[in-house]
Amino acid sequence: MGQGGRLKPLKAAIRQIIRKLKHWLPLDPLGLARFDLLRILVRRDLEERYKGSVLGNLWPLLNQLSQLLIFTFVFSVVLGIRLEGAKLPGNSSLEFGLWLFAGLLPWTAFTGGLSQAASSVVRQPNLVKKVVFPLSLLPLVPILSTFIESAFGMAVLIVSVALLFQKLPVTLALLPLIWLPQLLFTAGLGYLAAGLTVFLRDIPQALAVILNLWFYLTPIVYPVDKLEKIDIVGLPNLKDLVLLFNPLATIAEIYRDIAISGHITHWTEWCVVLVASSLVFLGGFWVYRRLRPAFADVL
Repeated sequence: MGQGGRLKPLKAAIRQIIRKLKHWLPLDPLGLARFDLLRILVRRDLEERYKGSVLGNLWPLLNQLSQLLIFTFVFSVVLGIRLEGAKLPGNSSLEFGLWLFAGLLPWTAFTGGLSQAASSVVRQPNLVKKVVFPLSLLPLVPILSTFIESAFGMAVLIVSVALLFQKLPVTLALLPLIWLPQLLFTAGLGYLAAGLTVFLRDIPQALAVILNLWFYLTPIVYPVDKLEKIDIVGLPNLKDLVLLFNPLATIAEIYRDIAISGHITHWTEWCVVLVASSLVFLGGFWVYRRLRPAFADVL
């Protein structure tokens, strides 16, 4: 079966979800038209990303799995990091790999979407100069495309958890609760980066450096409880600071709560990240909308 045949069930499920959303969302005819346009753009972006390749959209999953193998070997086998606070039945390298993969999924979706959203406007000068085209959709296309690609990884994680633990946690039904702040936070920063990149082309390069540093400030390859052992004079508990000011830390921890441990221990942090991501989205979109009238003149 070809790549298109393998993706048909996923595409059909996505189309079904979109049809249901259109009936529930309070959108006027113009809003529905933009919703349909966004759906078409995302589908076209997914089809064009790996057009002509044999594996197609499975490449993002293979990239994630390669990262998983490398990080699992380095941090679990070589450095001997253990998961005393992860509330897992055992402490094997396989369990560490699943725990690590659960944290990598939102991170790769965030960084991939944000990096591509930063140059989404400058890559489409023809669309920018069309008066009737809704420019607010451009940064959302790569963000949603990367998020959909991460669904392959999520499916692999769920199957792996079921095989290893012989059961699935009921908390998987709560996944949409963490997808909402994740998408809002990514979209807000995406709008900000896309708008600024039109006037300052160094933004994507600077963003790559920032994301590299951000990765190691986020408890993805190490348990967040390790931060409690770090004592910095003049600062309160470093773990609380990271969970409070780093939304990706909370998102990664809740992914693990939902998919692996089966109980959520970060409800307070979830409320904080939901409010913070909403503010980031509103702020980023406001900056993007203020800069938008000058896009055509610069490009």
